[in-house]
Amino acid sequence: MTETSHCTSEQLIAQGYDGPWPAPIKLNLFLHITGRRDDGYHDLQTLFQLLDYGDDLYFRPRQDAKITRHGSTLPGLSPENDLITRAARLLRKYGSPELGADIYLIKRSPLGGGVGGGSSDAATTLLALNRLWNLNLPIEHLAQLATILGADVPVFVCGHSAWAEGRGEILHPATLPPRWYLVLTPDEHISTARLFAETDLKRDCPRLSLPVPDDDTPDDNVFTPLVLRQSPAVRHAYEWLNQKGLSPRMTGTGSCIFSSFESKNEAESIRLMLPPELSGFVARGLNVSPLLEKLEPK
Repeated sequence: MTETSHCTSEQLIAQGYDGPWPAPIKLNLFLHITGRRDDGYHDLQTLFQLLDYGDDLYFRPRQDAKITRHGSTLPGLSPENDLITRAARLLRKYGSPELGADIYLIKRSPLGGGVGGGSSDAATTLLALNRLWNLNLPIEHLAQLATILGADVPVFVCGHSAWAEGRGEILHPATLPPRWYLVLTPDEHISTARLFAETDLKRDCPRLSLPVPDDDTPDDNVFTPLVLRQSPAVRHAYEWLNQKGLSPRMTGTGSCIFSSFESKNEAESIRLMLPPELSGFVARGLNVSPLLEKLEPK
C-alpha cells in the first residue's frame, strides 16, 4: 500500500498517523456587507453555525523538514500549495526548521460550496501540529495566524459558532438553539472574487449591534441573488427547496443551499425526496467544535 492510496482510519493509525482530527464545516445563517475598507476588503457581518460534518485529517510528525500532503487532492491546486500545507509551513516558523509532517486528508466537504472546508482543514492543521510538534502556542496566537490564511479560518481555530464582523475575524461566541440542516450541494464552484467584483452587490447593509436577539436575526445573504442569476444548478436547488416551503438559504459565497429543521427525521425525510439531479447531506448544528473536544486532556 502506498502513502497516496486510499486508506482507512485503521490503516493510517497502523502506519503511525495520529487521528482522526476533525475539520467541521460551517453555514452562514446570514451574511451582510456593511461597507468597503481602506485596505480593499469589505466589512462583513454574519452568523457562523458549525456542523457535525466535515473532513478528517491525520498527522505523522517527522524531523526532516518535509511537509507532505497525502490522500484527497483538490482540483486545480497542487498539494504543496493548498491551505493545509500553507498552514503547516506558517506554524513551523515558531519551532525548529527540522519539523515536518505527513498529512493525510479524507475529504467530505463540498468544494467551492461556501461551507469553509479548506479553511477548516487549515485550522485543524494549526491546532493539531501545535500539539504534535509541542509548540504550545496559545489559542489567541493561533487565531492571529489564522487571519493570514483566510477570513474563515479564525472561527474554526476558536471552535465556537459565532457572530462575526470585520473580515470575519472579529468573533463573538454564539449559543444557538438545537437545529438540523439539510445542505444541498450543487456540483458548481462559485468564484468569490467575481462575486465581490459585481457592481450590483449590496454593500450598504445597516450595521447591526452584535449579538442580535433570536427573533431579530436576519436570514438573508447579499450574494444569493447574484449566484442565483449566474448558476442554473444553484437556482434549481434553491427553487426545489422553496417549492417545498422550506425557506432555503445560501451559505457564504458558495453554491450550497440549506434549510433548517427541528429534528433529524424531518431533515432526512426531505433528503430522501431529492430528485436524482440533486444531492445533499443532513448535519446537526453545533455550538462547540469537535476539534476542541479532541484537544481536551485525556
